[in-house]
Amino acid sequence: MFRLKENGTDAKTEIISGFTTFLTMVYIIVVNPAILSAAGVPFNTVFMATIISAVVGTLWMALFANYPIAIAPGLGMNAYFVTVVTTQKMDYSVAFAAVFVAGIIFLILSLTPFREKIITAIPHNLKAGITAGIGLFIAFLGFRMTGIIVKNDSNLVGLGNLHSPEALLAIVGLLITLIFLALNVKGALFIGMIATGIISFFTGELKFTDGFVKLPPMPEFVFTNPIHAFSDVISHSLYAVILSFLLITIFDTTGTMIGVAKKAGLMKGESLPNAKQALLGDAIATTVGSMFGTTPTSAYVESSAGVATGGRTGLTTLTVSALFVVSAFFAPLVGAVSGISAITAPALIIVGSMMIGAVKEIDWDTLDEAFPAFLVILAMPLTSSIAIGLAFGFISYPILKVFTGKWRELNWFLILIAILFFILVAFLPH
Repeated sequence: MFRLKENGTDAKTEIISGFTTFLTMVYIIVVNPAILSAAGVPFNTVFMATIISAVVGTLWMALFANYPIAIAPGLGMNAYFVTVVTTQKMDYSVAFAAVFVAGIIFLILSLTPFREKIITAIPHNLKAGITAGIGLFIAFLGFRMTGIIVKNDSNLVGLGNLHSPEALLAIVGLLITLIFLALNVKGALFIGMIATGIISFFTGELKFTDGFVKLPPMPEFVFTNPIHAFSDVISHSLYAVILSFLLITIFDTTGTMIGVAKKAGLMKGESLPNAKQALLGDAIATTVGSMFGTTPTSAYVESSAGVATGGRTGLTTLTVSALFVVSAFFAPLVGAVSGISAITAPALIIVGSMMIGAVKEIDWDTLDEAFPAFLVILAMPLTSSIAIGLAFGFISYPILKVFTGKWRELNWFLILIAILFFILVAFLPH
């Protein structure tokens, strides 16, 4: 079903890759409810909605697209959701109605050639920049999560306290994982996480104070009538909110898919085979998730950790989906493990080092090709946003082409995307 031999993989590798991806992204089922609780959404409601949307999107990716790219509610969109609810003083169910409407539009766009055209319209040098930028982004995330890199008042970021338990554990975990990789141990990233988890348990960092198993709460609908969702959006004039959700989700997911797909060798030239099914995954997950009480979903950059372990097919994401279902019954265990960032951070840092190799594909001798790619690479980690990194590259690319007399290399679709990105950066909250 998953064409394992054709993709140069086997069931064991795919399952290990699924565990690797799951462990690097499972934090979302704890973090997402914690963030959305600031908007008054009950923890249990978001907990189950997060799992449902992740299972729906990732399972679709596994069965219909056959890609090792996992889907779950995206970080950043949940914080924006809280801002919308608190500043406009509305009930959270109304804001979820806006997410639902954005999801429906997203779904319609995914059924048209629009999103597939975005992938083919992105120039080769920008595609390479996206892969490298995502690599820097997730490596920076790994350093930041563990306190190796911290906020610095005089220089924005600086070196953290390397004597702190979290930083020390991350450094030890990084060294262990690198040794496994250097020795060509299969599943080195996953084994490194297990080893780091064992060390954290014996050093007292990892504690299971609430046990391991707990019956999950029943999922609840935050609204039951989709027609009312559209009327809520109109009555509260939430058009800018919908546009923000829509643009960021479209480009965030598209950028991530390109970056991870290139790393996995799934790109065929400048196109992504079976792109429509892959892009439908997060559109369906966003729509379903909003009804249960979570914010828009996105393709997860952490999927690149599973790809680095050897994941190449939907069996990886089928494994991720199954583990998300199981996690609903092991909330105390998942909460304890995901609370120790040092367990997963080494994998993110190492995968980042692998993805940055895409810079060699960039034509550095041609300024109008190189500089937009450079902006993508630089902006993604510095703004903590894949969408904003893409915006910088897409806006600068046509400008340089016009002023260097190469405007004939542009097409109307590329210009349209640049205009949409300009609207996103200049006029919409992000």
